Amino acid sequence: MDRGDIEQQLAQLHPAAFAWALSCCRWNASEAEEVLQSAYLRVLDGTARFAERSSFKTWLFSVVRIGAAESRRRRWFRDAALGRWWEGTLAPAAVPSVDEELESRQRGARVREALGRLAARQREVLDLVFFHGLSIEDAAGVMGVALGTARVHYQRGKRRLVALLALEEAA
Repeated sequence: MDRGDIEQQLAQLHPAAFAWALSCCRWNASEAEEVLQSAYLRVLDGTARFAERSSFKTWLFSVVRIGAAESRRRRWFRDAALGRWWEGTLAPAAVPSVDEELESRQRGARVREALGRLAARQREVLDLVFFHGLSIEDAAGVMGVALGTARVHYQRGKRRLVALLALEEAA
């Protein structure tokens, strides 16, 4: 794949890649922007090389995920050295203009909250499959786990998510 093809793929996948970066950065938009920019630089300068063993999207999401993990690790060390512990928060929701938008946002918040209560790998595989349209096989590639492992996390995550949402509906 030449540089022009790579740039075209990056432009086409940018909205999905930013959404994935947000998810990897626990909805911290500024951190997600930095992680995504770093991933793009790695891709464009050749530090991260596409070996064509998976789809470009799967590979790019792997680069973003690894970059987010490195960013968390650097921040943790920096904060530990300064004696501060970083505490992440979700960005405040915008004030809705209509009832349907409010209901949709509330539903989304409930799902995000329920996703946040899942184990990390369950949350990752569900995010990749449901929100980014990857197959379980591609999600396994992004996560760096075996296909069987991804399938187990996917099934367990779905069951747990349904149970958590059902509990909230009952309350």
